[in-house]
Amino acid sequence: MIQANEKQSVQAVNLKKVCLIVALAYIVYTVAFYFLAGEQLHYRNSRGNIEMQTANAATTELTANTVVEQRFSAKIQILEQISVQWGCFNRVNHGTISVQLINLSTQEVLLDQTLQAETLTEGQVSTFDLPSLETCYGVPLALRISSPDGLPGDSLTPMMKTDGSLENSQLYINGQPVSGICAFSVTGRDYIWTGLHYWEFVVVGGIILLAILRWMLYSEKKQKKNVLVNAIVAVQRYRFLIRQLVSRDFKTKYKRSVLGVFWSFLNPLLNMMVQYIVFSNLFRFDIAYYPVYLLCGNVIFNYFSESCGIALTSITGNANLITKVYVPKYIYPLTRIISSMINLLISLIPLIIVALIMGLWPTKAYILMVYPLICLAIFCLGLGMLLAAAMVFFRDIQFLWGVLVTIWMYLTPIFYPVSILEEHLSWVISVNPLYYFVTFMRSCLIDGLSPEPIMYVQCLLFALGMFAVGAFIFKKTQDRFILYL
Repeated sequence: MIQANEKQSVQAVNLKKVCLIVALAYIVYTVAFYFLAGEQLHYRNSRGNIEMQTANAATTELTANTVVEQRFSAKIQILEQISVQWGCFNRVNHGTISVQLINLSTQEVLLDQTLQAETLTEGQVSTFDLPSLETCYGVPLALRISSPDGLPGDSLTPMMKTDGSLENSQLYINGQPVSGICAFSVTGRDYIWTGLHYWEFVVVGGIILLAILRWMLYSEKKQKKNVLVNAIVAVQRYRFLIRQLVSRDFKTKYKRSVLGVFWSFLNPLLNMMVQYIVFSNLFRFDIAYYPVYLLCGNVIFNYFSESCGIALTSITGNANLITKVYVPKYIYPLTRIISSMINLLISLIPLIIVALIMGLWPTKAYILMVYPLICLAIFCLGLGMLLAAAMVFFRDIQFLWGVLVTIWMYLTPIFYPVSILEEHLSWVISVNPLYYFVTFMRSCLIDGLSPEPIMYVQCLLFALGMFAVGAFIFKKTQDRFILYL
């Protein structure tokens, strides 16, 4: 009785330590994330940006008293830049060009710049920086272009697209409406609502976390059944077995291999080289830092394929142990996921090396790569438990999984850009969890920036959703495993 009470007391103390560590980790992570995410937490490229349309004609020569005016409205919260494309008739022109941006509601001049015509070449795009205008959302604006001293045959012209169109816009030449749209673009940023209320979200999340931790401690004290408490206690109790199983799985993979663990380093590099040679020459995708782009996709997908593949046989492969010794059965797929994680961490080394060779120097966003890797591991654990349970009852799952992995690989933008997909196929990407994990990694590594907050939520929801489904099915069927092993 005394030993039982002592054991219970030790578990309670350990649970308190776990809860304290989780609470402190939450505080550290939320504060660190605020500084690591940077501006991407608060702003995003505006979805109301006006892209420059491909010009197919000239408006009119900018002689004295000639005015080209493009009226429009932009749903951009913070206007930052406006660009115009010029035509020179393949000659050197002269004169002064005036470019103005006017708020038609107040007649306020938001931009007033002058250019020298002789400095502009055929098809050149001039970009003008705006003083971060925050009062022009949906407001009628006018891009007014003129020349006070232009001479016939010696002046340039703004370009246009004759069959172009833009909502709430109209092109005028000398006050007369003209069909088409000027070759111009307007860009800026929008505020991110979640970023503006970040600390409110942190406080609410902290309250929810404290409530869960308090519930766990209360359940332990009252000796009530609690799934989270049981899982924590089981992992702590069987941590020695977990280490042994992880070590066994890791060593078994490279048993009698000459290069051994070095294959975890070499394999993603070899795959990247083959795919780079094939796809960069066959399809000629215009992707910046393509080797890094390709390797990011390979590293993520290889971990997903390997971890779920070996988790699939985690129950049937340990039948002798399961029938002789009691161990929580979810320990077996868990150890397979962990052993594959070791390979993943090793494969990150060549990824970082290739990024450095390509000139991508480390940024603070590198630290954020931990997040998608954790979400990916949780997702794979959930899927691995689902596959392991299904494998016990349907042995054909192992063959179907091989086909599914191949299909999944081609539906994930590993070696191709998302832009090549037709619009009606975009839903395929939106329901593919690996797309979000891969994109998150690429954003941190290639762009050196944190993704928008919505991607953090998407990664977490896919991870927890898959884990909940896998854990539920595993728990409901585990008592019948012994009958089919």
